[in-house]
Amino acid sequence: MPDAPTTPPEHAVRTARWTTLAAVAALALAACAPTDDAGSSDDATDGALSTVKDGVLTIATSDPAYEPWVVDNDPSSGKGFESAVAYAVADELGFDEDHVEWTVASFDQIIAPGAKDFDVAINQVSISDERKANLDFSSPYYTTTQAVVTLEGSAGAAATTLADLKGLKIGAMVGTTSLTAAQDTIDPTTPVSPFNDNDQVKQALTAGLVDAIVVDLPTALYITAAELDGGILLGQLPDSAGGDEFGLVLDKGSALTGPVTDAVDALREDGTLGDLEAEWLTDAAGAPVLQ
Repeated sequence: MPDAPTTPPEHAVRTARWTTLAAVAALALAACAPTDDAGSSDDATDGALSTVKDGVLTIATSDPAYEPWVVDNDPSSGKGFESAVAYAVADELGFDEDHVEWTVASFDQIIAPGAKDFDVAINQVSISDERKANLDFSSPYYTTTQAVVTLEGSAGAAATTLADLKGLKIGAMVGTTSLTAAQDTIDPTTPVSPFNDNDQVKQALTAGLVDAIVVDLPTALYITAAELDGGILLGQLPDSAGGDEFGLVLDKGSALTGPVTDAVDALREDGTLGDLEAEWLTDAAGAPVLQ
């Protein structure tokens, strides 16, 4: 039986050469082919952020959503303080308006533990250690200020300055920033009347026990619009920030918490949050700073 050949047959050599040349050509073509590093043109964030719906930032708020936080119960309009803040944050993250979707969630659903079907929520949710045990928050996009409320026909109805408030009987909830602000900023001639909760504060106003009350601005906006017959929001007290801090809500451990916080911080630093606050809370909501 003949020995096996020590070199491959010529046709095998030719086949190997063609195979090698074809592989080299394929590699060259692949190297020259255009690539799409940014992914689909429909992706708003180049695939950098993971969201519940690819390429879309899903934002939750309640229904109804009240002014001045959301105008005409339509957060997609971008009108109202929280609606405008949400779109500004989305833009910082790389999502334009066409890549933002709104969904409805009640306040209780937003703060409940467990996975959410939205990426972030904005709904005047105060940051607290208790809530942070089950949720993530961005850095604060708003710190509540203190506001003065009275009723039509009361002694305080015509007040437009701090000096006008000084001779009035003022009420506020005990142990709150509202009480401290009333004492320090208004410094009325009659000591501020303390009450156990804001329901008692409102009752004192409607009963005529006090001429005006001091509450945080979100409470003032709500009670004058929905609870007090003839309620008047006189304005905000100067330098009274330091109450509750509102943050965007995310799932516990969300990969978006860091980027969303960075976005809020950037908007604060460049003055955007201040401008939106002035536009929607001071001007549109009729809550000027009292001087």
